Amino acid sequence: MSEIPRLGPRAALRRRNRRLRWTLIACVTVASAYAARGWWLDRHWVSTDDAFVAGHVVGVEAQTAGTVVEILAEDTQAVAAGQLLVRLDGRHAEIGLRQAEAELADAIRRIAALAAKRDTLRQRLAVRGAALAAVRHDLNRMRLAIDEGAVSEQQVQNAEDKIRELEAAEFEVGAEQTELAAQLGTTDIAEHPAVELAKQRLRRAYLEYRRREVRAPVAGVVAKRKARVGDSVQPGIALLTIVAVDRLWVEANVPENRIAGIRPGLQAEIRVDAYPDRLYHGRVEGLLPGTGSVFALLPADNATGNFIHVAERVPVRVVLDSVELAERPLQPGLSTLTRIELVADDRQTPGQSLVDTTAVEYRTMVYDDELAGVEDAIASIVAANRW
Repeated sequence: MSEIPRLGPRAALRRRNRRLRWTLIACVTVASAYAARGWWLDRHWVSTDDAFVAGHVVGVEAQTAGTVVEILAEDTQAVAAGQLLVRLDGRHAEIGLRQAEAELADAIRRIAALAAKRDTLRQRLAVRGAALAAVRHDLNRMRLAIDEGAVSEQQVQNAEDKIRELEAAEFEVGAEQTELAAQLGTTDIAEHPAVELAKQRLRRAYLEYRRREVRAPVAGVVAKRKARVGDSVQPGIALLTIVAVDRLWVEANVPENRIAGIRPGLQAEIRVDAYPDRLYHGRVEGLLPGTGSVFALLPADNATGNFIHVAERVPVRVVLDSVELAERPLQPGLSTLTRIELVADDRQTPGQSLVDTTAVEYRTMVYDDELAGVEDAIASIVAANRW
């Protein structure tokens, strides 16, 4: 067997130095690549892991007093806008509604009675006027005939007394008629202020009665149901919460030394800790006009001498893509890693925002028809009680 030639000490040292040199070159190259990548990302992207998913969390409260008799929505259940969630017994509301209906009918009858009395007074005043004219005519004839002895002075005196009596009665009727005219005004019975007040009370009572059925103001998923069958609730008592999961955004808290290049309209990439293999996309909608400490419940007082310089963070609102949300829904509160892509123009317009409050998530039409039907009821009561 042939023996493997051994390298001399000098050749072995050269070989080892060559390996170390190539290893060092490879390490420097990798480090330089990472440094270049970090420099490029730092120049063209702003990244923060102090970012969380946020959304519209709508609290549903009782709007009238009553006892919970039925619950039709449970936690994790998806509901549509206008869907019935909780039903109250509404006994008190129903009693109030019937009372308001009776008060409206009574108001109409009272005003109708005043109108009838006004017509009666008008007739009485006409009769008084005719009688007064007749007595005055007779008095004039008596005064012409008194010289001839056909009429006594006592008869003339009696006629004058009768005129004064009729004038007093006419004045009394006229004063009463004036008072009634002031009470009735010139409007129709159905438009009289007392009747209008009763109508408004009926509308309020009708609204209270309708609101015994608690409906979802927005579409979403039910969470934190607090209402239980048999609970006695008052207006303002929280019954449950609805989370609108179809319109979410990320609230990314960006360090103040990186905020200069961020402005509304920039694109963003979001990775959620719950789904690390999925990449979401978004767009910067706006920046809050202050750092987080400004909106704290107890803002820091730096004038006391205990000032410590820390990097403040500015909340940036990044709206998520609705198509991606539909494919993989998220929940408010999830942690994210958010990267915002910067552009060459780092100027920022103060107060500029892309938030559109005319969008569907900023309005509800669930309560638009709550008074539907009450006008027909009012018209029926008016027609049944006026003369």
